[in-house]
Amino acid sequence: MQRELAAEFLGTFSLVSAVCGAALFSAPQAGLMTIAFAVGLSVMAMAFAVGHISGAHFNPAVTCGLVAAGRFPTERAVSYIVAQLLGGAAAAGVFYLVLTGAPPAKWNNFTTISNLYGSGGFSMGAVFLTETVITALFLVVIVGATSQRAPAGFAPIAIGLALTMFHLVAIPISNASLNPARSTATAIFGGAQAINALWLFWVAPILGGVIGGLICRWLQNEMPKRKGRP
Repeated sequence: MQRELAAEFLGTFSLVSAVCGAALFSAPQAGLMTIAFAVGLSVMAMAFAVGHISGAHFNPAVTCGLVAAGRFPTERAVSYIVAQLLGGAAAAGVFYLVLTGAPPAKWNNFTTISNLYGSGGFSMGAVFLTETVITALFLVVIVGATSQRAPAGFAPIAIGLALTMFHLVAIPISNASLNPARSTATAIFGGAQAINALWLFWVAPILGGVIGGLICRWLQNEMPKRKGRP
């Protein structure tokens, strides 16, 4: 169990490092595509690196969705989520220190890269709907790509590319959470506005993850078959 939690810590650390590094320093010049590809590639790489150890959740919404899908034991979920939160917070802390020592330039700050709603942006309802739907779809990709009937060895690629796509869709709307650990990590250093919005980026992704997991539990039909059924 210690190795699994360490893998979740490292994977989430990598994911949040990709968010912070790309969003703080690259995006002001290169645009939002850099964030989307940084996140997708980091998850793809860490899924290949440690997915065989922990399953490569790196996200409380994914953990909850896999519980709903019957793919992960409920009693281990809290430990995974704690490891993910610690990994994300550690990565954000590293980049907070990097930002304080950065040379004068037009960098983003932690409030800018946090997940927010309102205040001149999209409404709370629009953000909630977006985060719920894209996280549900993300779970459909995860469960389907890791199914025993899916092509072997390609799951990290499908998951990483899907995450890239969902970030391209959602960054203009909500800064693309899909992940309460990511949202919590940047909110820690993002000030009152980010903290006040944080509840939505726990509720909506987890709701979406559970919906996606339940859909996949039926769609993939991997539960034990009743006697006499094909």
